[in-house]
Formats: sequence, structure tokens, C-alpha cells
Amino acid sequence: MARTGLYKSEVKKARDAILVQGKHPSVDAVRIVLGNTGSKTTIHKYLKELEEDGDPQGRKVSISDALHDLVERLAGQLEDEANERIAGIEKQQAEMGQAHAHALAALEASIAAVKAELIQSHEAMAQEKQSHAQTHELLQKETITHHTLEQQVADLKERLAENDIYRLSLEEKHRHAREALEHYRESVREQRDQDIRRHEHQVQQLQGEIRLLQQSLVHKQNEITGLNQDGARLVAELSQAQKSIYDLQSSERKQFSEIESLKVTTSRAILLESESAAKDVAIGELRSQLIEISTQTEILRSQLHEQQLELVKSLAIIETQKTMMANLQDHFGISNSKNE
Repeated sequence: MARTGLYKSEVKKARDAILVQGKHPSVDAVRIVLGNTGSKTTIHKYLKELEEDGDPQGRKVSISDALHDLVERLAGQLEDEANERIAGIEKQQAEMGQAHAHALAALEASIAAVKAELIQSHEAMAQEKQSHAQTHELLQKETITHHTLEQQVADLKERLAENDIYRLSLEEKHRHAREALEHYRESVREQRDQDIRRHEHQVQQLQGEIRLLQQSLVHKQNEITGLNQDGARLVAELSQAQKSIYDLQSSERKQFSEIESLKVTTSRAILLESESAAKDVAIGELRSQLIEISTQTEILRSQLHEQQLELVKSLAIIETQKTMMANLQDHFGISNSKNE
């Protein structure tokens, strides 16, 4: 690439140094003295200006050397322009991205072919330079080679124009792809916002249902506690009734023994019979109360069992809803601290 800030005075000093050594001040020779910096086109322009300024040393250059220098400068200019265009194409193609890899590969192959042609041209020019110093006949061959290079430059420019058109087409496709990607990202963002809002609403509903279930659970537990207390009370009453029945049965047996001993007395027998009938009635009533208490106990036990089943179901529902809410939170990436 050309060095910025190259001055005509620097080119003149380099050319004079080469002339002092008795050598021909070609573009490549001047560029070597300058430290392989500076554009060959710029160096050629300054050398031409020095020759036009009437520098006597410049006039001593032979026609053969002048023609050689002209061909060499044209080749250098051609190489600089080709390198600049190739570098620009490579930079533009690198920005196209991976989606245009095939087109970039084709372009790089074309550039490689151009570079190969340029290398072949340099080799042909080097051979022409060696043969040109020997005979004037080889000068005609140099002219033919020069025309060939001009045709190659025209072909290269045509290829570069085609590459520019193709690059613009790729840029248009890339722009459409970016617009489609942006539209897709926007739709995904809106869908995600809707999902998050729907999830938050579902979480709020689940939390409300959990609170209701928890309240229902507390109420059920209170009912179960009351039923347990009623059951305990009924069990105590049943025990008391069974004790009373046992006492009555003991009294009945005792009375039966007394009746047996007092059968001899008619008046006592009638009295005992009436008392026994009263006792039988009392015993029947106690047995009815016992049956009723047993029935109530069974009902309470059945209700207690149903309440326990409902409690188990409520706990299972609460655990299921907690699991669903945790899964929703994991799915949408919302932490418990954020929900709180």
C-alpha cells in the first residue's frame, strides 16, 4: 500500500543517489532506497516531473531504459490499482458474513486467479527485462506483452464491475434479511411479554386458589378437631351407658334372686313383678339409647373418615398446584423473590 506523505524532494534524493552509483533510477530502485515505502504511481509521477524539469541526468537515460522504466511503472501502477481494488473487495466481502460464504469463495477464487495472472505478468515482465537489454528485437515483444497486460487490466476492471454489481445485490439481500430478523425478534419479544403477563396472571390465580385451599384446610382441620372431640364425648357417653347397662343387669340379676326367694309371698311377688316391669322398661330405654349412641358414633366415624379423605385430597391439590406453579416459574425464569 502507498505511504502517505511522500515528497518530491525525497524521490529526487533517492534518484540522485542511484545515479551516483551509476545505476538506472527505476521506480523499483527508488522505492527500495526509500525503504520499500511509497506508492509506485507517486514515485513514477515525481520521476516524470523531475525529467520534465530539465534534469540533465534524467536525459542521459537510454531509450531502452526509458521504455523499460515506462513498462515497469505501468506494471507497478497496475499492481497498486489491482491490490487496492482486491483489498477493497476482500474487506467488503468479509463484512457480508457467513451467509454469503459461497459467493465470497467464488470471489476469492477470482481474485486468486487475478493474482496468479499478475504473478505471471511479473514473471513475463522480468524475462522481458532481461532479454530487452540484449537486443532491440525483444522490444517488440515487450510491446506485445504490454498490450496483453492492458487487455488483462480491462478484463480485470470488467470483473471488478461485475463483482460490484453482485456485491450490491448481496448487500440488498443482507438488508432484507436484517429487516426480517428484526421483525422476527420483535414478534418474539411481544410473544414473550404476553407469556410473562399470562404466567403472572396464572401465578396470581394459583396463589389465590392456594390461599382459599389453605383456608378451607384450616376450616376442615377445625371441623375434624370438633368431630374428634364429639367422638371422644360420644365414646365417653357410650362407656357410661355401657356401665349403666351393666349396673342395671347386675341389679336385675339381684332382683331375680330376690324374686325367687320371695315367690312364696304373693303380695311381694306382685310388687316385685311391677318393679321388674319398670326395670325392664328402663333397661329397654337404656338399650335404645345405647343403639342410638352407637349409630351416632358410626355416623361420626364415617364423617371423620370423609373429612380425612377430603383433607388428603386438599393437600394433594395444594401440592399439585405448588408443583405447577414451580414448573411455570422455572419455565419462564421467574424467581420466588421476584414473585413476592
